[in-house]
Amino acid sequence: MALFGSDFLSKLEYLSIVSRRVFRGKLLAQQKTRQLGSGIEFADHRDYTPGDDFRYIDWNLYARHDELLLKRFQEEEDLHLYILVDCSPSMEFGTPPKYDLARQMAAALAYISLSNLDRVSITGFSDGMVKHFPLTRGKAQILSLMKFLETLPIDGKDTNLKNIAKSFVLRPQKPGLVIVISDLFDPNGFEEGLNLLRHYQYETHVIHLYDKKEAEPGLRGELELLDMENQNINKVTITERGLRQYQEIFRDYLVSVQTYCRRYGMGCTTSTADVAFDELILNMLQASMTVKA
Repeated sequence: MALFGSDFLSKLEYLSIVSRRVFRGKLLAQQKTRQLGSGIEFADHRDYTPGDDFRYIDWNLYARHDELLLKRFQEEEDLHLYILVDCSPSMEFGTPPKYDLARQMAAALAYISLSNLDRVSITGFSDGMVKHFPLTRGKAQILSLMKFLETLPIDGKDTNLKNIAKSFVLRPQKPGLVIVISDLFDPNGFEEGLNLLRHYQYETHVIHLYDKKEAEPGLRGELELLDMENQNINKVTITERGLRQYQEIFRDYLVSVQTYCRRYGMGCTTSTADVAFDELILNMLQASMTVKA
């Protein structure tokens, strides 16, 4: 199946409309200082909604097309959205692969943000930076972003959030919202990297993906297991007791991610990789609306 199917863009536009209705232009409830007003650079139109200021209706467009559209203007203090996508080999695991959903989520979140006149960048990482798409603005950039994500390779070895966070926070850029999309299989622990983002005042949301077989492998007997990230082969004997212990450890691991994010006020979305990207985005929007309320 294609990473971005023929109906992908129409789904993105629907998600963008839903996000505007829920948050009135605030992605995942993050506040921005953008205002509508005269004397500021024109940027885009959006649908009129009850309560909007009549002064900013584009009356020329209304006269020609009988549509109520609001002029939107761009101030300097727009939201900066930074998306970090895990490109380590373990992301290739699963049916469908976790990596497919990760890139679809990155594209969808980027589109929603670009539709809200925000600036967006995407960085692929594993044990270091794999590839980078610099900050951009405007819905017209979504095709370039999708092409970037389609060609973003699986590369490197282990996931290393600390390494990418170190290089990320040293960039000359404005603080903003960072979305980390990963299975978080970091042999050094995911906490240090997220701690760095938190220390440098970045709002952070973690999208934690895993495959059902990673939670419930259903393996028995004497096996040789290949580590997808370091290519080591380990001979193991899996008993019923050992399988139960593994399942308990994996459940504890999922809980530990949620607990960490909740403790430090980070958003956290956990999902198996077989969920449709638009369904997962809608769940995120609904969860954010609940938190906001």
